[in-house]
Amino acid sequence: MASDSSDYPEAPDRLEAFAPSGRTSKHSNKRATYQDVLEAPPNMVAEVLGGTLHTRPKPASPHLRAASRLGVRLGNPFDSDQGDPGGWWILDEPELHLGEDIVVPDLSGWRRENMPELADTPYFSQPPDWVCEVLSPSTRALDEGPKQQIYAREGVAHLWLVDPKARSLAAFALRGRRYDLLRKLTGNADVSLPPFNAITFSLADLWLPPCNT
Repeated sequence: MASDSSDYPEAPDRLEAFAPSGRTSKHSNKRATYQDVLEAPPNMVAEVLGGTLHTRPKPASPHLRAASRLGVRLGNPFDSDQGDPGGWWILDEPELHLGEDIVVPDLSGWRRENMPELADTPYFSQPPDWVCEVLSPSTRALDEGPKQQIYAREGVAHLWLVDPKARSLAAFALRGRRYDLLRKLTGNADVSLPPFNAITFSLADLWLPPCNT
């Protein structure tokens, strides 16, 4: 069933920024750069937030399932030559270079009116119009803290947070420099949320089958 934020006190009405915490660059006397990302182990996801290098292992199956299924649900109607309504580029784990910060969201989307061409490039410097982060114990603090601060600073209009453990999706919209919660859905609720409210899909599509949870 669906619910609004009043039923879920753990989902704040606004996402507030806080300072990053995590691993520093191996060069402890200087700020981390793209070179540190390139030198990270290939089995790790590397990001630079506020001059600090953060690395984490590749995600587990609940995380992967949620991200991949959401990409399918949104990609077919919005990022396809035959899609209706179309009008978007939607990518899994794009590397974004936003100022001095380097982030790798689980999913990002650009309106084609804002980015007419999808370049052949290892990373993107144009902020997306929508970002989705899939929460896990190792990423929650960064996703709900410094990364959302970066997205807000860069004017990313829409932020979704998907929590496979809680089986929830929280949708936020940028208001000024902070994100306001639009709605939080749980379980097998029907999803029709900005900026993709032209379609409806079941939230249950994002979760592992019950026998695997």
